[in-house]
Amino acid sequence: MAKLTLAPIIKIHASLAARAATRKGFDTALILGTSEVIPQSERLRVYYSADALIEDGFKADSAEYKAAKLYFSATETPTKLYVGTKYSTDTDLLTAARACRSVNSEWYVLIPLGASEADVLTLADWVESAQPATILAYTTGESVNLSLHENASGTDADQDTEGIFKKLKAKGYRRSFGQYCNQPDTPDAVAATMGYAMGANDGTVNSAYTLAYKHLPGVTPDDLTENQVAYVAGTEESTGNNGNVYVNRNDYYNVLQQGRMADGTPFDEIIYLDMLMDRITLNVMDLLYKARKIPDTDPGVTQIMNVFNNACDQFVNIGYIAPGVWKDGDILNLKYGDTLAKGYLVQAESVDNQSQADRENRLSPPIYVSIKLAGAIEYITIPIKVNR
Repeated sequence: MAKLTLAPIIKIHASLAARAATRKGFDTALILGTSEVIPQSERLRVYYSADALIEDGFKADSAEYKAAKLYFSATETPTKLYVGTKYSTDTDLLTAARACRSVNSEWYVLIPLGASEADVLTLADWVESAQPATILAYTTGESVNLSLHENASGTDADQDTEGIFKKLKAKGYRRSFGQYCNQPDTPDAVAATMGYAMGANDGTVNSAYTLAYKHLPGVTPDDLTENQVAYVAGTEESTGNNGNVYVNRNDYYNVLQQGRMADGTPFDEIIYLDMLMDRITLNVMDLLYKARKIPDTDPGVTQIMNVFNNACDQFVNIGYIAPGVWKDGDILNLKYGDTLAKGYLVQAESVDNQSQADRENRLSPPIYVSIKLAGAIEYITIPIKVNR
């Protein structure tokens, strides 16, 4: 007897959903040194411990190993570290950094070891627009950064722009993080700070952090005056030159002050905003990649808005976004003084307001994302009244 198939009666189709794009890691730094242990054909390698560098041929007294020890000794231990090389044939550190980026884009923070002021200035200019988003973290031990100095003519001390902190502040650079350290055993002390930053950034619930007042194992605090600290890192009333210092307070506390970028923005605000933008971008692309089509209708735009909401929800869980009162300009239905109950609001213009040209070009109506940052408390005033 012929055994006929069920296909004419029952039609069943199975499809495996397309995989979502891998989210770019924001938990890894690259230290860029000059020890030519790594072949130029590779340019960089990934390591999961400082000892792994020794096993790979780096010397115990090399700048790369010393920086890796600081990085992996952080109180919030990072998972991995990239090590890149500036070869003798490279023009400068920028050439090497670009080469490392072209080989691998899965590192977020660039730490140039022993960088000169000229190198820092060049790299700082590059990272402002580098893609994927990148942060520069450098160390300087130049005392010129600690106080005002007269210019070459011996006059107009207030016009001094000699220190690297002051120069980058004047440029308003948002992606450069500078740390002062004048300890001969840790010339690249910023590696310890970035080790904490990368280790703490694990994406778990309530994992948001700031760099203010963090302990840096392996780094000796600098013996600075209160005026010098204020000149570099500022106070609750002033920004200083938006540099960062590691000092001792009250004998017991060795702490980083203040965790700011060159333009005064807290480090955590930059990294989490970069992460949020990355998450929204990939969420939207995943939607377009998997869907048969997104109709140019209000329900279709709502599908896109929903993936925006999904991304923002994750940053509410982290602790970067929190409920609060909107104190900026009006945006569609959001008005100054309105409460953002979830900490964010995603809105879009109706497709009815689209131009015919936008519709024919299949452009989505503008989608607006308004978010309220959770912020952080770094200064506290405590009035105490005693009555007898």
